[in-house]
Amino acid sequence: MKDGLLPCSRVCRLKDINCPNDECRHWIDFEEDHNCCLIAIYENGPMTLRKIADRIGLSFARVKQIETAALKKLKSNPLANTFLF
Repeated sequence: MKDGLLPCSRVCRLKDINCPNDECRHWIDFEEDHNCCLIAIYENGPMTLRKIADRIGLSFARVKQIETAALKKLKSNPLANTFLF
């Protein structure tokens, strides 16, 4: 399937359970999204920085700083410019 979910994410959604694997790189401490960032994206689509901050346990200001740094790196990469800007 092309839904962006891993097989374990589909099982968690189907059984309506929270992900038990806190070692997974997609695990977040946010039970409303079954502790999975992939499910959060699948169910909510694009999110505001405030929603992201709530999910990952950071302040809005810190998430904004990370976004600004990431965009700066992307803008300085000539290959990324052809795809993004």
